[in-house]
Amino acid sequence: MVKIFNDDTFEKEVIEKSKEKPVLVDFYADWCAPCQMMAPIIQALAEEMGEKAVCGKLNVDESREMAAKFGVMSIPTLKIFKDGQIVEDVVGVQSMDNLKAMLEKHI
Repeated sequence: MVKIFNDDTFEKEVIEKSKEKPVLVDFYADWCAPCQMMAPIIQALAEEMGEKAVCGKLNVDESREMAAKFGVMSIPTLKIFKDGQIVEDVVGVQSMDNLKAMLEKHI
């Protein structure tokens, strides 16, 4: 249920989709230990949110253009998009409860 975004799919899968429902993007890298800690949380959140929101990941090493465009300086960085805009963002490991509360504000 976790979507994988990249430079080619970002516009359609994040920006356009966020006009229908909130989209959480986890900007991560495979070598990042805190990012690996977030992976099961993002998976569980995607399952719990179901059709109410989109949860996905973008590898900053493979999609440098999008990471730069959205000012990602540290990872993990999590951004919520709604109506084509960033409406929330946090840096670092987050609890599922915190991310769920952030998403639910925009449903």
